[in-house]
Amino acid sequence: MNGRRRNTHTSKAVSCCIMLALLLVTALPARALFEPKSEAWERWRPAADVATITLDHSAWANVLSRYLNTSTDSGIYLFDYAAVTSADRQQLQSYVDYLASQPVLRLTAQQQQAYWINLYNALTVALIVDNPGVASIRDIKDGFFSLGPWNRELVTVDGVALTLNDIEHRILRPLYRDARVHFAVNCASLGCPDLQAVPFTANNLDALMDSAARAFLAHPRGLTIEDEAITVSTIFKWFDEDFGDSKAAVLSWIADYAPEGSAEEVRGWAGKVRYEYDWDLNKP
Repeated sequence: MNGRRRNTHTSKAVSCCIMLALLLVTALPARALFEPKSEAWERWRPAADVATITLDHSAWANVLSRYLNTSTDSGIYLFDYAAVTSADRQQLQSYVDYLASQPVLRLTAQQQQAYWINLYNALTVALIVDNPGVASIRDIKDGFFSLGPWNRELVTVDGVALTLNDIEHRILRPLYRDARVHFAVNCASLGCPDLQAVPFTANNLDALMDSAARAFLAHPRGLTIEDEAITVSTIFKWFDEDFGDSKAAVLSWIADYAPEGSAEEVRGWAGKVRYEYDWDLNKP
């Protein structure tokens, strides 16, 4: 009897702990859940002044050309994860391994920025391919309280194990300080800016990020103007510090990349701003 009572008390204690943890997680604001703090990882800051290395992104370009559909009724680029053959999955892994073997600190800053974007996107695609049947990237968890795979160590570069959060929030965001990066990295979701149809390079980096931002804000998931409110992607809420230090500054940033017909209305907007995001997988 005493043993049963102790087991009962232990089970109740564990249940209480789980319930408390769930309450704490659900009580956290969206910012705490989906916006890791931007903190520069200084180890990755050094860069070459002159390009002496040329990177080969052809394997990634091949995968994109075969499985990324850029002509859809929704206007969102969709990736056919389920159709990826074992040979092409191996090609994708070979590309990741190739990037991981490169002397990153000997690349120029522009080469590095493109490198990290491509690595992030290739790793994300590989994650979904390796987890067939998921409805959302958030279904790929590393524990009971996991919110997704972003803290999973996926690649080792120069002897350092890295996660997707490391690449985005400790390297890309703080080291390059360019908010357009949010339209370059793709999290395999319908609400996310499109996975680009070509790899990023030092030569196309600026133009491709620019066009990606403009295309996103020309689509309803990026920006919608109604009589009573403007609706924008929750990206602008999660990462508002990257777009400006106030609501007006964020709207001004959006206006700079919004379609010409709506730019001035957004810039002078004084009404409600709503935020939306769709975590469903960006598959056909």
